Amino acid sequence: MELLLIPSNSGSLNSVQWPLFLLSSKIFLAIDLSVEGRDTQRELWDRIMRDEYMCYAVVECYYIVEKILKSLLENEGRLWAERLFRDVNDSIQDQSVLVNFQINKLPLLLSRITALTGLLVHEETPHLAKGAMKAMQDLYDVVTHDILSPNLRENYDTWGILIKARIEGRLFSQMEWPKDHEIKEQIKRLHLLLTIKDYAVNIPKNLEARRRLEFFTNSLFMKMEPAKPVREVMPFSVFTPYYSETVMYSMSELRKENEDGISILFYLQKIFPDEWKNFLERIGRDETTLDSELQDNSSDLLELRLWASYRGQTLARTVRGMMYYRKALMLQSYVEKQVFGDIEDGMSGVDLTNTHGYELSREVRAQADLKFTYVVTCQIYGQQKQKRAVEAADIALLMQRNEALRVAYIDIVETLKDGKTYKEFYSKLVKADADGNDQEIYSIKLPGDPKLGEGKPENQNHAIIFTRGEAIQTIDMNQDNYFEEALKMRNLLEEFHGDHGLRPPTILGVREHVFTGSVSSLAWFMSNQETSFVTLGQRVLANPLKVRMHYGHPDVFDRIFHITRGGISKASRVINISEDIYAGFNSTLRQGNITHHEYIQVGKGRDVGLNQIALFEGKVAGGNGEQVLSRDVYRLGQLFDFFRMLSFYFTTVGFYVCTMLTVLTVYVFLYGKAYLALSGLDVAITKKARSLDSTALEAALNTQFLFQIGVFTAVPMIMGFILEQGLLKAIVNFVIMQLQLCSVFFTFSLGTRTHYFGRTLLHGGAKYRATGRGFVVRHIKFAENYRLYSRSHFVKAFEVVILLIVYVAYGYANGAVSYVLLTISSWFLSISWLFAPYIFNPSGFEWQKTVQDFDDWTTWLLYKGGIGVKAEESWETWWDEEQVHIRTLRGRIFETILSFRFFIFQYGIVYKLHATGKSTNLSVYGLSWLILVAIVLIFKVFTFSKKISVNFQLMVRFIQGATFIAVVTGLAVTVAVTSLTVTDLFASILAFVPTGWAILCLAITWKSVVKSLGLWKSVSAIARLYDAGMGILLFIPIVVLSWFPFVSTFQTRLLFNQAFSRGLEISLILAGNKPNVQL
Repeated sequence: MELLLIPSNSGSLNSVQWPLFLLSSKIFLAIDLSVEGRDTQRELWDRIMRDEYMCYAVVECYYIVEKILKSLLENEGRLWAERLFRDVNDSIQDQSVLVNFQINKLPLLLSRITALTGLLVHEETPHLAKGAMKAMQDLYDVVTHDILSPNLRENYDTWGILIKARIEGRLFSQMEWPKDHEIKEQIKRLHLLLTIKDYAVNIPKNLEARRRLEFFTNSLFMKMEPAKPVREVMPFSVFTPYYSETVMYSMSELRKENEDGISILFYLQKIFPDEWKNFLERIGRDETTLDSELQDNSSDLLELRLWASYRGQTLARTVRGMMYYRKALMLQSYVEKQVFGDIEDGMSGVDLTNTHGYELSREVRAQADLKFTYVVTCQIYGQQKQKRAVEAADIALLMQRNEALRVAYIDIVETLKDGKTYKEFYSKLVKADADGNDQEIYSIKLPGDPKLGEGKPENQNHAIIFTRGEAIQTIDMNQDNYFEEALKMRNLLEEFHGDHGLRPPTILGVREHVFTGSVSSLAWFMSNQETSFVTLGQRVLANPLKVRMHYGHPDVFDRIFHITRGGISKASRVINISEDIYAGFNSTLRQGNITHHEYIQVGKGRDVGLNQIALFEGKVAGGNGEQVLSRDVYRLGQLFDFFRMLSFYFTTVGFYVCTMLTVLTVYVFLYGKAYLALSGLDVAITKKARSLDSTALEAALNTQFLFQIGVFTAVPMIMGFILEQGLLKAIVNFVIMQLQLCSVFFTFSLGTRTHYFGRTLLHGGAKYRATGRGFVVRHIKFAENYRLYSRSHFVKAFEVVILLIVYVAYGYANGAVSYVLLTISSWFLSISWLFAPYIFNPSGFEWQKTVQDFDDWTTWLLYKGGIGVKAEESWETWWDEEQVHIRTLRGRIFETILSFRFFIFQYGIVYKLHATGKSTNLSVYGLSWLILVAIVLIFKVFTFSKKISVNFQLMVRFIQGATFIAVVTGLAVTVAVTSLTVTDLFASILAFVPTGWAILCLAITWKSVVKSLGLWKSVSAIARLYDAGMGILLFIPIVVLSWFPFVSTFQTRLLFNQAFSRGLEISLILAGNKPNVQL
């Protein structure tokens, strides 16, 4: 901390003092230049002056040593010091330093001065005083015998007063131990200057502290409105909706181990080793302290819970961050009152850097409370109190620790009237009283249950009445704030009075920093993508496009403008699932002005696991699908001018429309190629073109499909890198991201957005998807990944693979190279969709985990559903839940139309079989359907499992065996006698698998009809077979790669490169605390 303090420069030292981290190691570098160089004095000084801070360090060191020696020594010793520095000054003036002093001995002199200051930084004791006299004598000997030249040394050796004092042993016998505060501070500073060898770029050592300081100092040079005094600042409120998320981690949660033996506390200790060390030092413990030892002290236990909670996405972290606003206002008010001299304690305004105790000033606390209000709207806090839930106790604890914190909630009171029970709803605001109990401030009776629409916006709407002031900042409960950023809130509020065009601002956009991107590659990708949007993206949207909306938190609203125009949250069910952006729509439609400001930032937690990211993107994509249907988007499109309309389209629903069209174009491209291949037109057209020497037509047919990868969605992120970090660092980061397979991640995200956006357009019913905000550095089971991505990615990827196989089998290509160049992007797309969940799954290729995953998946697949059985436990329950989105007649019609595309495979392939020759008779296609019906009947024979008598069960087994023998024999005879080949058998599989899937899709779409026909169990059995087949195809590559141990090691490095770069013990987290169990 001492290295970062800014000196007051108000003392008697004749030198400008800079923070020590800027001067660290500069003295050592200057001495190296002096010892190694053969320059003249002027040349040496010019070399030192090339580094501005090296020059400041040398000058300051010289003046401090002079001041310290003159203050320590008395009588003859003081005379010696004064003459020594007079000779040095004269030599500097005469350009004779290199002649009169042996500067190659400076390292020895430095060691003696360091030894002396090392003693003087402590309080005086007889032992230290004796040691200081000896250190001073050693310093004298080095100066006399090593530093001074022979000619100059002779002057001191013949100095009578000095000789007499030295002989009598009283030269340094009388030393005055430093008692003056300024001298003591200078000694401490000099000692640090001579001992710290870290470079400025490595100070502070904590990367997060370094990032925060870097942004804060850079932001001071940005354009911002000048701040008014605290008493003239616009009053404002901060608003945080909360439902039932984690408030604080309990000790049981911190110690609870997952399947790998990893607890949250163990994880945090390994991810934040330096911060854990600092925490132990703050509570007076050493590094060897065990976690169990902290239980002996309730205070330490509470501090441990808070320390862990401040590093997760918890309400406690958000509350601490937002209360920095109050702390900043108190500090600024305190300093202002010192300047004007009206602090109630009568303190003068001489030393403005002395702000100790400012939080105890009643006047500044009252001033801050007049300007700042923080309301956390905990909708079910009343119910949590009644149930004595842990969350209620933790919220009460936060109110006790933060006197300015207010909690709003819905209180439900049941009354009995005329023998009937009635519920009354009250919106209440409470705070903690002096005894720590809830003190009711306001209670407003509501006409009924306020939760009519979506939960989160209704939670905000009932409590907005409790906010005060002219501005309101909306903060989500997974956000954080920083004290240094809170100091700039006064400047931000002045933007409401600034010149931002024709209309004054109604929403002030604020930059966000994603603090969850420091460990895994996935978190880094998501953090970079999000950062590019909240910086470069929103900057351009605000100016010059003027189409920035409210994309979430932490924007600052003009409170008066919005509460008189419908509020800040629209809450209609389903349509307003993404309630944040509708506030921007509403503000713009009512002639508001939305700006963006990047000199202030707020922390933001994001999803860090692939499953969390997919759920979040699915939620956003579904919300955009609902926006397409909203009247707000329609009205904005009608009212905007042409250029703003196009900008608005691209930055809202248009982005998802383009994403969906990108993927649809892949399908159109591949189905077109498959049609040309199966119909024979591909060969005919190509031969015709060659006979006419028309290469243009062939090139048009083989056009490389460049734009479906999804990599182009990363272009804004790359531009953000260049602007924020410079071209070279941007290139390095981009290359590293490519090596960590960021293209696979972005291509996979392309499929996620397309699936959920398209599903919402077809069927509606977007819903809130809880992503979870925990620490995700754990292995995700195969079955869990399969449940989440089966319909959104795997089915679509297998469809692309079948199309590619059909094209290579029946299409015309000029060799393997031509085929690869033509289809490599489509193969990349399908492989990314199939295996990204397992590539980015920690320990995804570890043999033991793979075996456990297979057992878990087969158990889930074969377990029968029923009442009370969850989707995580049974395939049948999961399969039923996957169909609930098909509800409307319109949706069924669209699903039916889309399902017909799968029939093209059977229709095309059966005419390509060797057994059919060149026949194009429709009877061939009809015969293929008879064969398909026979296959289904055979399948029913083998899956017949009705619980009946033993005798009949034996008969069933006999029939199944006979059928098996008959099928094998029939196939063998057919291959031997007819023109049917083994290749035809594989081609038939390629034809019948898509047809079967089409029948399944149609059966699910018209479920009620199929059930009425009594065929639903058969459909369910076939669907289970398809999922089993897809699972096996996915498992085979995973099993093969799991055989090789180096694959798992490579994957760990790929996933956690950031952690390795920081020197973190990620292997301990992945390996767990428990030894491997032999299977």
